[in-house]
Amino acid sequence: MSAEEMYQQMKVKLHDVVPDAELRIKAGIAAEINRLKKERNAVILGHNYMEPALFHSIPDYVGDSLELSRVAAKTTADIIVFCGVKFMAETAKILNPTKTVLIPSMKAGCSLAASITAEDVRQLKARFPGVPVVTYVNTYADVKAESDICCTSGNAKAVVESLKTDTVIFLPDEYLASNVAKETGKHIIFPSKSPAPAGERTLDYQMIGWHGRCEVHEQFTVQDIETVRAQFPDVMILTHPECSPEVVAASDYSGSTTAMIKYVEQTNAPRYLLLTECSMGDNIMAAHPEKEMLRLCMVCCPHMNTITMEDTLAALQKTQYVVDVPEEIRVRAYKAVERMIQIGGIGKKD
Repeated sequence: MSAEEMYQQMKVKLHDVVPDAELRIKAGIAAEINRLKKERNAVILGHNYMEPALFHSIPDYVGDSLELSRVAAKTTADIIVFCGVKFMAETAKILNPTKTVLIPSMKAGCSLAASITAEDVRQLKARFPGVPVVTYVNTYADVKAESDICCTSGNAKAVVESLKTDTVIFLPDEYLASNVAKETGKHIIFPSKSPAPAGERTLDYQMIGWHGRCEVHEQFTVQDIETVRAQFPDVMILTHPECSPEVVAASDYSGSTTAMIKYVEQTNAPRYLLLTECSMGDNIMAAHPEKEMLRLCMVCCPHMNTITMEDTLAALQKTQYVVDVPEEIRVRAYKAVERMIQIGGIGKKD
C-alpha cells in the first residue's frame, strides 16, 4: 500500500482525531513499516493504549495484555514488534524463546511493574509458606518466575478461583487485589516490608496483597466521577480495575481495556467516559464515531507514550532494542504465563 493509499485509509477513521498535516506524515511512516514487516516476516502487536495514528495503521493484532499474550503464543513470525511496555514484550519473549522480540522504546517501563522485585516475592513466600502466588501480568519476568500463575485484569477473578484454595498471595497491584478480593469474597491484608509481627498467621485473611499502584489509574477519584455526573447526568462511566475500589464502586462498569471496548460497542448510552489511559478513548472515537465519548485525561501514561511510529520503524530497520529473558528465568516464568493463558470461563471483565 502506498503512502497516499495509507493516508486515505487512515483519514476515514482519524480525520476528527488527528490533524491532517500529522496524518499525512504518519501515513508515510506507516506505509514503510507495513512494507518492511512483510519483508522481514515480522508481526506487530499493539496494545489498546497506543496513540490513534499507530493503533489504526500498523498493528497486525490489537488488544489487552491477555489477548496479545495469546497471539504471541501462536505467532509464526520471525520477529515480534511489541508496541506496548517492557513487561509485555518480555511476556512475548517468554512464550517465544527462539524468536526475536523488539520493543520500539527502551523507556517504555511501568510504575506498577517497578513496585515489586523477585526478592520481595521470595520474602513473602517465606513469610506465608505454602500459599500460592498469583502475579499480575504487569510485572517483570523475574517476578513472574517466582509465581505459581499470572493473571490479567480480565481474568484475575477466574485465576484466583481456579486455585481452589482458601488463601492466595496476589501481587503487586493494591487496587486490583482489593477489587478481586471484593469479587471473590476474600478478606485482604497488606503486610509491610518490616519483619512479620507476632501472631500474623492468626489474623483473619484469605488474600495477601502488595502496595503497588499504576501511576495513571490511581489518579482518578470519586470526586472526579461526581463532578462529571453533575454536568452530564446521563453519562456511562467505565473504570479499569486498577482504579481504587471506591472509584470502581462509583462507576457503572469496571473491566479490562478489551472489556470496556466491548461494553461501549454493545451498549447505547447517550455518552461514555473511560477512566483509563486517554489514548484508548481516542481509539474508540475513531472506530465508533457514532459514540459520544467524554474526556478526562488528567494524566497520560508516560511509558506508553514513548512508543511512537518513528521508533517502531527504526526498530524494524535496525533490529534494535531486542528483548531477552535469561533462560533460567524464562522457563520458570513460562509455567506461570502458560497457566494464565489456559484459564477459561472468563467473565464480564474479559
